[in-house]
Amino acid sequence: MASSPHAQSLARHDDDSLLAGERLSFRLPAVDASAAEARRRVRQQLAHWRVNQETSDNAQLVVSELVTNALRHTASTSVGCELRVSGALLRVSVASDGAGPSRIPLRATETDEGGRGLFLVCALAEGWGVRPRETGEGHVVWADLPIGRSQR
Repeated sequence: MASSPHAQSLARHDDDSLLAGERLSFRLPAVDASAAEARRRVRQQLAHWRVNQETSDNAQLVVSELVTNALRHTASTSVGCELRVSGALLRVSVASDGAGPSRIPLRATETDEGGRGLFLVCALAEGWGVRPRETGEGHVVWADLPIGRSQR
């Protein structure tokens, strides 16, 4: 398993298939470079888990969008990211510790440079949502992606 102190895993079957419960979690500071670092960590872990390229690409896009939203729209000092395998799904979660926006953002217009991230997440995910953090401060945004295995 990965040598990262943040990575946790359950044992694998003899055929090296993924088991429910594979997990990686990490925290990043609330700085612009954190979206790129989250993508890098997700790419590295999913390659280790031998997840196919499409799933990896989709997970990197989703984590990037969710981290970026947490950085732009909350007063967080850090963000927590988690990947978790559950059956045929990969859950990508991003937790913020700050207060979110006081209003719901409007739909992006044709000329807006941003505002489409959650539409992308919705298009790629089998489901997604928002829940309060267990600590009572901040929230967690999650998305479930279909998982595919690499044919290596």
